[in-house]
Amino acid sequence: MATFISVPLKKSSDVDLVKPLSKFITATYPAGEDQAEYLRAVEELNKLRKNALNRPLDKHESSLEILMRYYDQLSAIEPKFPFSENQLCLTFTWKDAFDKGSLFVGSVKLALASLGYEKTCVLFNVAALASQIASEQNLENDESLKAAAKLYQLASGAFSHIKDTVLSALNREPTMDIAPDTVGTLSQIMLAQAQEVFFIKATSDKMKDAIIAKLANQAADFYSDAFKQCQYKENLPKYFYFQEVLPVLAAKHCIMQANAEYHQSILAKQQKKFGEEIGRLQHASELVKTVATRYDEYVNVKDLSNKIARALTAGKKDNDFIYHDRVPEQKDLEQIGKAALVKPTAIQAPISQKFTDLFEKMVPMIVQQSLSAYNQRKADNMNQLIGTMREATNLCNGVLASLNLPAALEDLSGDSVPQSILEKSRSIIQQGGLQTIEQLIKDLPDLLQRNREILDESLKMLDDEESTDSDLRTKFSQRWSRTASGELYKPLRAEGTNYRNVLDKAVQADQVVRERYNAHCEMIALLCKPEPELSAAIPSANPAMTLQGSEVVNVLRSQLAQLEQLKKEREQLESDIKSVQFDMTSKFLTALAQDGAIDEEALSVSELNNMYGSYRQTVQQNLRTQEELLSNVQTSHQEFSALKQSNMEANQREEVLKKLAAAHDSYVEISGNLREGTKFYNDLTEILLRFQNKCSDIVFARKTERDELLKELQQSIAREPSAPSFTVPSYQAGPGATPPASAGGPTPAPRTVFQPQQQPSKPSPPARPPPPNFSSPPACAPPSAAAAPLQAAPVPVLPAASAPAMAPQAPQAQGPPYPTYQGYPGYFPMPVAYNPYSYGQYNMPYMTYQPSAQPGYPGATQQPYPYSQQPPQPQQPYFPQQ
Repeated sequence: MATFISVPLKKSSDVDLVKPLSKFITATYPAGEDQAEYLRAVEELNKLRKNALNRPLDKHESSLEILMRYYDQLSAIEPKFPFSENQLCLTFTWKDAFDKGSLFVGSVKLALASLGYEKTCVLFNVAALASQIASEQNLENDESLKAAAKLYQLASGAFSHIKDTVLSALNREPTMDIAPDTVGTLSQIMLAQAQEVFFIKATSDKMKDAIIAKLANQAADFYSDAFKQCQYKENLPKYFYFQEVLPVLAAKHCIMQANAEYHQSILAKQQKKFGEEIGRLQHASELVKTVATRYDEYVNVKDLSNKIARALTAGKKDNDFIYHDRVPEQKDLEQIGKAALVKPTAIQAPISQKFTDLFEKMVPMIVQQSLSAYNQRKADNMNQLIGTMREATNLCNGVLASLNLPAALEDLSGDSVPQSILEKSRSIIQQGGLQTIEQLIKDLPDLLQRNREILDESLKMLDDEESTDSDLRTKFSQRWSRTASGELYKPLRAEGTNYRNVLDKAVQADQVVRERYNAHCEMIALLCKPEPELSAAIPSANPAMTLQGSEVVNVLRSQLAQLEQLKKEREQLESDIKSVQFDMTSKFLTALAQDGAIDEEALSVSELNNMYGSYRQTVQQNLRTQEELLSNVQTSHQEFSALKQSNMEANQREEVLKKLAAAHDSYVEISGNLREGTKFYNDLTEILLRFQNKCSDIVFARKTERDELLKELQQSIAREPSAPSFTVPSYQAGPGATPPASAGGPTPAPRTVFQPQQQPSKPSPPARPPPPNFSSPPACAPPSAAAAPLQAAPVPVLPAASAPAMAPQAPQAQGPPYPTYQGYPGYFPMPVAYNPYSYGQYNMPYMTYQPSAQPGYPGATQQPYPYSQQPPQPQQPYFPQQ
């Protein structure tokens, strides 16, 4: 009786996980121990997939453990890698588990760039293998019974989980084997079998009959639900698998119900309800007879039938002779209770007890994204503080340069080069002078062009693939069911547009730097000259020796010293701000574990305020001090200028010294900007190369998916009929009918079929006259004279020698002539004779008639036909009755 249903495994194509995952790891994580560990884990993951999917699996729990470990690992890495069609694109191809294909057309398969699709198919195999292992268990062993019940419940839970998640895991219509209707039915079948296993265990343990009856009745109810789902889901019967399963489910439903009635009858006997006992045994007997007559090739109920028959015979005998209890009808019997001891096992990763995460140290993608956003916020805070201090330094240098300080204090002699100017000159010469700046300016266009070429080539790959996809979508219309490239590439195109805008802004910034250099290049060139040439280029003025001991000069020098001290403090502050480090990983992981989500903005802002709050206060205090000092310096400089003796030479000298000081500051700023620009372009090149690789990977994946989809379309087109289906004429349904030459050809015209039996619905025609005695017409007789008698006389129909006598037929309308088909049921060919009025393809040559003894027409006098061995006179064409 114990016939259990198992599910076949899905088959997958080989996928290389190493290359794309390793590329993502090397691009995302810095070189070091963590990166090396992640790369080793990728190799292990690839081996695990091959062991789980690319080799035959034994029907043993060790093989099931490998599948579950792979499923758990997929669940573990899903949040840690950006698996999607436009990021980390991996295409997984799986065949339909139930579709076996044909000789010329392969089985149905689906290829998707979705890790959720891979997880769904692996979980399907977990359920399928669990059902196969359970069906192999020895049900006479207590441990095997427990294992079978556990495995069936695992299979039921896995199929139920697929039913609930498959549509959200896939962005396309799934194959029929993992469609919600299919896996829902399979889940119900597995649940019914688990309940049956508990019934078998309760029976072997000789538990109370009331309990066994409830277990059996619940199993019957489960099998009934499974049978209804198979029967009423229009897509399921298309599978040969479900056509084989249906009778087993129907038989199991009857058997479980019969068992429930049998054990309930024992309980009724114990309660001295002998009429109920007999009624239940009669119902059970009818159920097993139904199984024996309809489903005997699927299940064997001989033992159960004999047991019920013996109990029924004994019960009837006792009731007839002793109890005389009334036997109630089936509808009057009390309903048997139900006891469900099984339920689908909930699927929550990890489902394997031996699972170890290969990427345990790698944080989830949501944490990585939060860390990236936090780092961006941190960089913004740091750049804001540093930028504020640098602007203050530039402002201070600009004010001092406009006042010719400190050169004006050092130039009291009027003819020597001020020491500050000499220091600025040496600084520029040490940095390479004009040659360094000109080389940096010359390199920028080449770097810019390289980045533009990389970006253009990346976007061109997307354009070409999108154009191909659009052409195929136009060609195949609704058949081209994959995601449109235009929709899929929107994030990449937005990223490319952002890079384009960045390059355009960089070009504008380069132009500003170039204009600033052109404005100061003459003075910068002067600072690059030796000291004698520099001294000669600066105009001399009358000495102002009387100012050397002035109080105003001392105050100015003190104020300038304080400004220099502020600049040094800002340099130290900038270094301290850059060195601030804090790892937010632990905070984000804690928030994710507690809340299931990460409020990155709130956590980041709070932590950044703690880190940079004190630095912001220090910077603001520094800026306020500088503002006060600059105001005092301007006041002191006015007093110094009033005391200083003024003339034309002194004004010219001071103007040149101002320009030299401003040229030095501009040189420092321009060289810094150019170095930052060069670093920016080099860094952007690496980013654009990663962008190019991303575009290349997705285009390659889309090409692979496109090839797979084209192959599937070719197979589906090959499976389709070449012409619309048509109704076969009724006359072709008889025995010996010749099938049409081609299913796609035109429908033949209906032919006359002579049925040997009577048709009572039609009146019988009068008996036919005997055939006329034909003689040769005169040679000079006109055709019309010869044809006249033929038109008035009926055409004789000669039955074949082996055919039975024909029953009279009602007169019917005549149609066009049709050729004779040998072997056609009920149609008896006539001997062919010369016919001068025939036409078309039926203008057949004369054939000599061989006389033979044949029966005559019904109701006519039997006599031979007086045909001679020469052509008979002309006859009109034969029109068979329709």
